[in-house]
Amino acid sequence: MESRVAVIGIIVENGESAGPLNQILHDYAPWIIGRMGIPYPRRRVNVISVAVDAPQDVISALSGKIGRLPGVSAKAAYSNVISKDPSARP
Repeated sequence: MESRVAVIGIIVENGESAGPLNQILHDYAPWIIGRMGIPYPRRRVNVISVAVDAPQDVISALSGKIGRLPGVSAKAAYSNVISKDPSARP
């Protein structure tokens, strides 16, 4: 199975979705390289970027689950870095 490097950009407008968002990220922890969150109180949003190394279907599923949360939007940007080594990630 091929694994790709990608970044998922997340905007959280509804603070009540923070708990479910963190649970989703916890569920996908084996594929997450790292994450960075920036609160932006002036606009009452939080901006989060999540770097992942996973099969494309896993990245798409993660981004889709996040984007379906109320008051949350997510988009994935894929790199051309692809590994055919199945042992690179779970």
